[in-house]
Amino acid sequence: MPRIDDYYNAAKIAIEALSLESAKEIQRRSGFEPDADGIRVPFLNRTYRIAIPGFTFSDTASEPKDVPIQEQVLILHYLQAGGLQFPTGNWIAYREIQGASFYFSAFVKRAIDPLKNTFGSDIQGLVKAAERLGGQAISAGDAGFEFRLLPRIPIQLILWEGDAEFPPEANILFDETIGDILSPEDVAWLAGMLVYRLMALSR
Repeated sequence: MPRIDDYYNAAKIAIEALSLESAKEIQRRSGFEPDADGIRVPFLNRTYRIAIPGFTFSDTASEPKDVPIQEQVLILHYLQAGGLQFPTGNWIAYREIQGASFYFSAFVKRAIDPLKNTFGSDIQGLVKAAERLGGQAISAGDAGFEFRLLPRIPIQLILWEGDAEFPPEANILFDETIGDILSPEDVAWLAGMLVYRLMALSR
């Protein structure tokens, strides 16, 4: 489990690398909208402003909150990705991402298990939360939604409701390009962030 200092160090390294590039190039390849002094970053149900240069984050809400350092690092890593490409529409499981086997247990703990445990007997809770987060319903499982958390990264959540005979099951799918954009560890964090935000919105 990374320590908080690890995230601040990761952010520092990413900012140093990004500082060598132009704001225009970063904005172009990331797909984010330009802002007066940087870019606007819709993420989950919040919108951040990232100033360039400097790469400082601020919340644009009328009652702004601190931007979690884990989210900052994830977004900075996304901005760093030189091979950002449009999704192909070919979906893969987490295990199919190159190098993901080492982080698979963390992925299950952060994303799959909370999804099943929270919504496995509360499908309508997932439906309501997903709609609040802009999820698009898909024909999969007892409930399935597709989210676009970052401009080039779609994610699908699929849930099968449990009953007296069978426990709930869940799956999270990614476009096959995900491994060219984020590391397996970042992908696990991203999936967990999505699930935990859905949990918060369902309360």
